[in-house]
Amino acid sequence: MTKTFTRRMALATLSSLALMGTAQAQTAYPSQPIKFIVPYPAGGATDVLARMVAQKMQDNWQQNVVVDNKPGAGGTIGANLVAKGPADGHTVLFSIVALLQQISLMKLPYDPIKDFAPISRVAISPSVFAASTSLPVNNLAELVKLVKASPGKYSFGTYGPGTSAHLQGELLNMQTGMDLLHIPYQGAAPLVTAMLGGQLSTAFMDAGSSRQHFPKFKLLGVTGSERLSWLPNVPTLKEQGLNSFEPLGWFGLFLPAATPKPVVDKFSVEIQRILKLPDVREKIESMGLIPGGETQENFAKVIKSDAEIYARIIRDAKITLN
Repeated sequence: MTKTFTRRMALATLSSLALMGTAQAQTAYPSQPIKFIVPYPAGGATDVLARMVAQKMQDNWQQNVVVDNKPGAGGTIGANLVAKGPADGHTVLFSIVALLQQISLMKLPYDPIKDFAPISRVAISPSVFAASTSLPVNNLAELVKLVKASPGKYSFGTYGPGTSAHLQGELLNMQTGMDLLHIPYQGAAPLVTAMLGGQLSTAFMDAGSSRQHFPKFKLLGVTGSERLSWLPNVPTLKEQGLNSFEPLGWFGLFLPAATPKPVVDKFSVEIQRILKLPDVREKIESMGLIPGGETQENFAKVIKSDAEIYARIIRDAKITLN
């Protein structure tokens, strides 16, 4: 009887200590300034979103939250800093979907799946497949017919090799039998300029950076599983019989994988709170984006699905960065 009682007491004591440790970790965090590593230059959409979230977090937690831009090597320099950095919740990665696409395109010094704890998407960016107004087409079916009638004549532009736009264009070629020639540009701005100037036939353009220009093009389809509320008359590519166009671009937050769970949980709850604020949602929507804010578990499911689809596209289309 005494032995049984002693064992029960010991187990209860250990359980209480564990709960106390968890509570202390949650209470103590954050214990120092938090740094958002943005692996892209200042001024872009990733930077703007990161600074907005950082300010809201700083206001609520009364702890400095700074944004540190670490551009270079397609975002891998900044991502590596977080992957190899202290796992205490004070160094955060604010990245984009390219984090997953690079798995199949380059040798990385970290594992985007295993080395990070996904927190949430902050914003979601659909892509719109647009055609020049000079083309005598009004829908995707007419474009396919036009391109097939004149092989080698038409093109699709992207904001760089290996980007979402590149993968989507090659997938479109494979599924429709078109031979649109890939013409890469160094970013979204020159891509839009080329489309406006008539140097390109078509392009996959992200809604965040190109929305204001859409009235100047013929919009033939959108990515994702649902039509966009602000483009209700533009069908999804899925509606038009194509598949694997469901993944959407995103801006997301990650902590190092070894970060203690109580810290990850507290950070996650705060991000979900921020992304429910009316002024935050209004700002995100004004950028042509869809507010995020899902749970860690749901974001992890998105990452797994997206990574598998992108890997398959890259393999089947034989896409390389060479």
